[in-house]
Amino acid sequence: MKKSLLSMGLALAGLCASVLYGEPSKVFDQIKQAASPDELYALLYAVPKGGDLHHHGGGSMPMEYALDYYLDAERNGGRQFYIRTRIEACPEHRLRPEVMYHVLGEWDWKALDPCLQKQFKLVTELTEAEQAAWLSDLKIDQEGEGRDEFFEKIWWRMGPVFNDLSVGPDLLVENMKAMGKEGLRYIEMQVIPWSHTDAEGNPVSAELWYETYKKRLAQPDALATGVTMRFQVVIIRFLPEAEDHVRRAFEFIDKHRDLFVGINMAGREDEGKGQAARFTEVYREMQRLYPKIPLAIHAGEADEGNSNIRDTLALGADRIGHGLNLLKDTDTYLLMRQNQYMVEVNLVSNKLLEYVPDPMQHPFPVLLRTGIPVSLNTDDRGMWDSTFTDEYYSAVRYYNLSWEELVKVGRDSLVYSFLEPSKKAELMADYDAAVLEFESTYLTEDWRDAVQDVDVTVSNYGKENFGLTSAVNLGDPIE
Repeated sequence: MKKSLLSMGLALAGLCASVLYGEPSKVFDQIKQAASPDELYALLYAVPKGGDLHHHGGGSMPMEYALDYYLDAERNGGRQFYIRTRIEACPEHRLRPEVMYHVLGEWDWKALDPCLQKQFKLVTELTEAEQAAWLSDLKIDQEGEGRDEFFEKIWWRMGPVFNDLSVGPDLLVENMKAMGKEGLRYIEMQVIPWSHTDAEGNPVSAELWYETYKKRLAQPDALATGVTMRFQVVIIRFLPEAEDHVRRAFEFIDKHRDLFVGINMAGREDEGKGQAARFTEVYREMQRLYPKIPLAIHAGEADEGNSNIRDTLALGADRIGHGLNLLKDTDTYLLMRQNQYMVEVNLVSNKLLEYVPDPMQHPFPVLLRTGIPVSLNTDDRGMWDSTFTDEYYSAVRYYNLSWEELVKVGRDSLVYSFLEPSKKAELMADYDAAVLEFESTYLTEDWRDAVQDVDVTVSNYGKENFGLTSAVNLGDPIE
């Protein structure tokens, strides 16, 4: 019954859209043909956006924010951080894996063997060339880098910055400012609330994490971003204790449903110990104990076809993260066409990690145009050196999205969010109103003049992939 009502609502929304957006749709088609890359990018930057539903905490912020934290004594409270600038063999080593530019807080550096300590230097003593190399190594920005670089190395180079409870909430608000500037209304961020520390590297409780972030998000500058934040607890699926983490997540979310809205599972799917079917019993156990907690789980982020999406739906998943191999599983694809399961699409991520190096092989437009709800998301945009607009630009330029399709993708990101109904209705109404305002401002014969006034944030990804001539300013502070 619920699915039927939802389907009726979506059909009605689509009918309204066809009436409301008819003339603007023609203008949008004309703009796609006539606009320069910079003009189209500016237009899409100004487009109202719904929710970023697939958004990893530590990888979501521009990496320049991390460097600024480590290098600014006023910002980090005068604490010292060490970075690995050479790799040499030591009789005893505790660093796995061995990664250049691995960052440690002073408390962890002091615990190293002296042989390892000598391979590190204070981050404040880095040369400009070393700083530039470190920043580059925090991003997938070089030929030949891909999923091994991302999964096995970059996260170590980030160090403790985002997990530091004394600064993590401020970094989150800075990122909200940047995302709000792009017209985003909502973020569901994946976090592990029991993996954080205080300023001296001591573990803090998940309860303190919750209280600290809740207080920070209530402050005026956070509210002024216009971005609503909610969190998912993410489980690293291939760890031996992952089932216990699922149990802990259900218990924690049930007590903090005002900020926490769901559970996710992440991790390389080519790591055989983390397949969805492994978790069937623990999810059944938890679903017998707790009122519904939504599930948005990574699945189908793989080169080959397999049963992982189907097995993930069998766990009770409401949304699928990536879903890249869905078209290789015909039965599951047909099942999803007849139901309201969303696929969270990450175009930039899928290209850079070489899951879909050729955009014309991506399933996104097929899913969209055959009735499977999809949303566009940034995944780990700090490591892609990208913006939300890069996802929109990729979708429009590669797949010739119509105005109606673009609006539907943004709206569906709110429809299928895990927000509480009252807040969801509020954001959807705001989104619909913003779309109408956008049409009256930009989808007119004067569109070229209008886009000249858009204050655009240009990413390195956009610059390198879309032929933009504007200067890159991603990572600059947002006032």
